[in-house]
Amino acid sequence: MDIKRVGSQFSGKGPAEYFTGTVRIDPLFDPQAPARTFGASVTFEPGARTAWHTHPLGQTLIITAGCGLAQRWGGPVEEIRPGDVVWFPPGEKHWHGGTATTAMTHIAILEQLDGKGVDWLEKVTDEQYQGR
Repeated sequence: MDIKRVGSQFSGKGPAEYFTGTVRIDPLFDPQAPARTFGASVTFEPGARTAWHTHPLGQTLIITAGCGLAQRWGGPVEEIRPGDVVWFPPGEKHWHGGTATTAMTHIAILEQLDGKGVDWLEKVTDEQYQGR
């Protein structure tokens, strides 16, 4: 058994090359071989969002606070709220973040394939973020 005590892992800032705006990443757990699943709690301030990205084995988001937005490539911008669970299948291009006026926190759970859990792509433009 391994217990990660609250406060034992350091919060980090979402890197500017992968995020727009202020994002805080709080690690929850890393994979313990042979497992390959890891998780983090991610908080997006209003207007903050990920860049477009994909996951080789998919991603699950559990919205825990606030109100956010998510979009898959070619689909509409969707509002997401606490209690919602969002699944992005393997390879699906997508982004997620806070609304223009509201912060949002989610727990992100994903698996690594050959040590990689995400493929980062271009930034989401303001027009895409606003659903235009």
